[in-house]
Amino acid sequence: MARTRTRFVSCFCFGFGFPLPSFLPSSDRKEGIEPHSVWLLSTRSNPPPPSPTHSPRQAATPPPTEKGGEGRGTIPCPPFGRPLPLRPRRTVPERGAFRYGPHGPTVFRRSSEERAGCQGAQRDPRSDRIRANDKTAAFAGAAPGNSARTCVPGKREDVRYMSGVEAAEERPIKRARGDAMKPSTEEGHVHMDIDEDLHSRQLAVYGRETMRKMATARVLVCGMNGLGAEVGKRRGNRRTARTKRRGPWLTDGTRGNAAKNVILAGVKSVTLQDTKEVSLWDLSAQFYLNEDDVGKNRAEACLARLRELNTAVSVRACNRNLDESLVADHSVVVLTDTTMEMAKRIDAFCHQQTPAIAFIHAKSAGVFSSVFCDFGPSFTVHDVDGENPHTGIVASISNGYPALVTCIEDERLEFQDGELVTFSEVKGMTEINNLGPVRVKNCKPQSFELDVNTEEFSHYVGGGIVTQVKEPKVLNFQPMAQAIQTPGEFLLSDFAKIDRSQVLHLAFQALDKYIETHGAHPCPGSYEDADKFVKVVASMNDEADEKLDGIDVVLLKQFALGCTSVLSPMAALVGGIVGQEVVKACSGKFHPLYQWFYFDSAESLPNELLPAEELLQPDSRFGAQIAVFGRGVQSRLLDMNCFLVGAGALGCEFLKSFAVMGIACGRGTVSVTDDDTIERSNLSRQFLFRDWNIGQSKSTVAADAARAINPSINIEAMQNRVSPQTETFFNDEFWQALDVVVNALDNVTARLYVDSRCVYFSKPLLESGTLGTKCNTQMVIPHLTENYGASRDPPEREAPMCTLHSFPHNIDHCLAWARSEFEGIFEQAPAEANVYLEDPVKYVEIARSSTDSLTKEKVEKVVDCLATNRCTSFEDCLTWARMKFQDYFHDRIAQLVYTFPEDALTSSGTPFWSPPKRFPAPVVFDSSDPAHLMFVRSLANLKAEVYGIPTPEWDEAKILAVLSQIEIPEFKPKSGVKIETDPNATANRPAFDDESVILNLIDKLEQGSLDFRKTDARLNPIHFEKDDDTNYHMEAITALANMRARNYQIVEVDKLKAKFIAGRIIPAIATTTALATGFVCLEMYKVVQNKKIEDFRNAFGNLALPLFALAEPIPPKRETFKDMAWSLWDRWIIEGDVTVQEVLDWLKEKELTAYSISCGQSLIYNNIFPKHRERLNKRMSELVVTIAKLEIPASRKHFDVVIACEDDEGEDVDVPLVSIKFR
Repeated sequence: MARTRTRFVSCFCFGFGFPLPSFLPSSDRKEGIEPHSVWLLSTRSNPPPPSPTHSPRQAATPPPTEKGGEGRGTIPCPPFGRPLPLRPRRTVPERGAFRYGPHGPTVFRRSSEERAGCQGAQRDPRSDRIRANDKTAAFAGAAPGNSARTCVPGKREDVRYMSGVEAAEERPIKRARGDAMKPSTEEGHVHMDIDEDLHSRQLAVYGRETMRKMATARVLVCGMNGLGAEVGKRRGNRRTARTKRRGPWLTDGTRGNAAKNVILAGVKSVTLQDTKEVSLWDLSAQFYLNEDDVGKNRAEACLARLRELNTAVSVRACNRNLDESLVADHSVVVLTDTTMEMAKRIDAFCHQQTPAIAFIHAKSAGVFSSVFCDFGPSFTVHDVDGENPHTGIVASISNGYPALVTCIEDERLEFQDGELVTFSEVKGMTEINNLGPVRVKNCKPQSFELDVNTEEFSHYVGGGIVTQVKEPKVLNFQPMAQAIQTPGEFLLSDFAKIDRSQVLHLAFQALDKYIETHGAHPCPGSYEDADKFVKVVASMNDEADEKLDGIDVVLLKQFALGCTSVLSPMAALVGGIVGQEVVKACSGKFHPLYQWFYFDSAESLPNELLPAEELLQPDSRFGAQIAVFGRGVQSRLLDMNCFLVGAGALGCEFLKSFAVMGIACGRGTVSVTDDDTIERSNLSRQFLFRDWNIGQSKSTVAADAARAINPSINIEAMQNRVSPQTETFFNDEFWQALDVVVNALDNVTARLYVDSRCVYFSKPLLESGTLGTKCNTQMVIPHLTENYGASRDPPEREAPMCTLHSFPHNIDHCLAWARSEFEGIFEQAPAEANVYLEDPVKYVEIARSSTDSLTKEKVEKVVDCLATNRCTSFEDCLTWARMKFQDYFHDRIAQLVYTFPEDALTSSGTPFWSPPKRFPAPVVFDSSDPAHLMFVRSLANLKAEVYGIPTPEWDEAKILAVLSQIEIPEFKPKSGVKIETDPNATANRPAFDDESVILNLIDKLEQGSLDFRKTDARLNPIHFEKDDDTNYHMEAITALANMRARNYQIVEVDKLKAKFIAGRIIPAIATTTALATGFVCLEMYKVVQNKKIEDFRNAFGNLALPLFALAEPIPPKRETFKDMAWSLWDRWIIEGDVTVQEVLDWLKEKELTAYSISCGQSLIYNNIFPKHRERLNKRMSELVVTIAKLEIPASRKHFDVVIACEDDEGEDVDVPLVSIKFR
């Protein structure tokens, strides 16, 4: 075995199960792919009698669905709306043209010989993979609602229920060809409708094209030869007696997690291979199994629960042994817990196909894991990192070689030397707009050089946008047999474990050799077996071409003692990684793992090797976990009191892991709170929820789902927001009873508050967050680490008010303006009008007495709603919308260009319309323009909703007839109009002194609102809701933004992109959530063992690159004085109902002089105020109530004060928070 090398990956991003199968989150393949069938391999029950219509010879007619057929010759394709033709044609796009080397932190591994001979080698682009089975295409589209079907080898009628799989004896091994499927194509691309409500957060990560590939993907997850298969292997071998003593210790709990993520992603189908029966050991990782399932076939036991996740995905059962004929009908194959020999055999077959079948092999052994990827000899990555292309606004371009390009100083350029860029909208030097991609060099924050000679080009005049061109990248994967011997460089995840990957690479190989030699895995708790395993590793190391300098004997013993166990946290973590690799294999989106990755959490293990009897409890559902950590750790988990804040995507994953790990399944309790309700968009990643739960409480439904996973879990669901307003509910007794707090929140404010509570009560806080493919975790451990609030991210940069109102230069500005206008017109104005209608007299009195312009603006909005632009019919609403169009996109723009013509100069003599400003042009309403009509229709419907006016079902002709009758007054620009141009100006409004204007507005209001005041009628304010496609909200915002973009010649967006930006949607996918919760739950083992700070890990991950970076947490800042030391975690407690003087004396004993005492925002005592001396003999409990207005609940026995102190030399000393226990 050649010596390996670890490549270091730099990371600047700190701070922030179902077992293994968490991986198949979503599978996306290239254009024209036949749907993958979903397989659950089963051995228990016979298949239902086949229908005569379900014959492979009738491929033109799909089997009927429970909801009725979709029509002859089509495949039902929920949730995408329209059926697909059975067999789309195979389409192979042109081969890629760009090639370049390693990008960013991606790790490549080659042997030293390869590195010497492959420098600068050119790689052929990888063609896209398309495969379909012309014999069995009909079965790929079987309705997901059908009952599970099983297949038994040798029975041809059973094979009919398998999507594209025939018995080996029925046909030779070959790749499926024939005519490929072509649902609906244009220029070689498959077009499918995507349920954008359900998958909106996932679409924000992947985009439509990748999602369409997922919807036609076929993925095979195999576990036949995994750890489960080894159980049967041992039952008849020479160690039968010992095997019986061991119990059912081997498990392959990969199916549930894999299926979960794939089904949630919205793939066409997934094949889960499993031929074994459920054992109690499985329940340590397989959360779709329970004790009632013991003895049943795993696939059948999981089938109903898996189908509930997404009824649009076809799920089937099969018990075929893993062989090449089964593999040949899929485009991605994932093996979990199989032997290396089987993995090498299957991978060799996959690697030799044309195009290659993507192969992924993953193993989990206690707290150790391995992932291997082989996507073929030539695989093209179309988008390396998934980030939006970097852009810049051009300020100047020189004539010469190399051409120097400078950009505006407002934004920092992110270009890197060697990247390609293109130019657009450049004035003067127009030749550069048509130049195509150009390489950049000498990149700096505001400038770069072009590798092109511009001497003969025209001179630059102004404007221009420069945009990064994302180049495809070609990777050459080695087959597993070769990669085992020459693994090259490993992806490093922890700099404290530089040589760990080489040791684990050897250990996983040694495990296979041990099983081959001894007929079984090392027995849990058997140190004799562990010693034998260490000898196998040592022997293999001695036989290697290049030996490792040394092997960690203790680590290898730990590996051997726990290698039979699959742990829920490790399954979630590795499952998230492998699931993302499946997506990459199908779509070319994001950089694949290339090729080996080893991960371990050995620091989670007990500090000392435990006695054998401590590791054995085979009759428990937690037996696999006990085999790794011992009974003591399991007992502490059972009795743990845990507070989970949030029951969304992270919360669901945590509750699943808690139930499977046994947290609070004894005397402990899990308290989960979330004040939100379930929405449809949650269902694609918050897997504990179903469509019938929409509108119900998240915490309640999630708690019920956790009980279904493990009925013994003690869980309490609450619907209270954790905030200062709920401290009477989450009181001192509640916090003091907790052992750990786990955050599953989506906003910083709530995180900071929970962090402050954990610091106050000295409780461990396990923090995590996700954003698209990125995640981070932070461990906040009392007295060991800094708290979450110790570091803050810089505030997000906001566009100046003048930019949004008059000078937008990108679509984000247009959408921010559109969202602001929407809320002002349809929410704030009607709400203000209702305030007036509630009490007109009081409202008028307040308005008369106010002199600020804000009051004037509010009154103007009320006048507009109730008088000036009051609507009484839908025709009025259409007229109002048409006039709004005229005002927004014609009159205001005409006034702007009148005030600042194109040749206007600033006071310094420079052109006013210099970048980033874009010179606008008015838009003339065109009734034949669909975008113009959408603006009018959407705003008119919303206006009608505000006034409670019924909206008729008018066709376009009727609307046009009304619009044609509207008279639009001619616009005449005005002189002296003030338009704000200062980017530093704020929204603060100056004082307003003209009382006559307010009085005139009030007169108009009282006259125009007379009808309203005579009745109890009220307006209906509209609160923005982005996830309802029937409410016209996103149509209105999209139309507003796109018309404004048209004014300024900015590229317009579709409704989905507008929804992402204006709706402030946080990108989210199930794989990243699984990764984050896996990291956190591994830390939970350390919390219950009271580990040292060097054992804990903060983590950052980016599945797109991929990049994983773990590091020891930062210790808290410590203060020292005399012989005392303290940190943020410390509090000084004064016992008794003390006076101010007694507090001063208490501190004096510590050689500190207190000069100020405060409570909240109130000053209780300060020695510079003579009157405060009168308070010296008063009790602190009295002063905090009378002066600070502090309300102390009867149940609370203390209150807190902040004391400022100085030493004998007058230097300030930052002392801890002081608690006075007065009761």
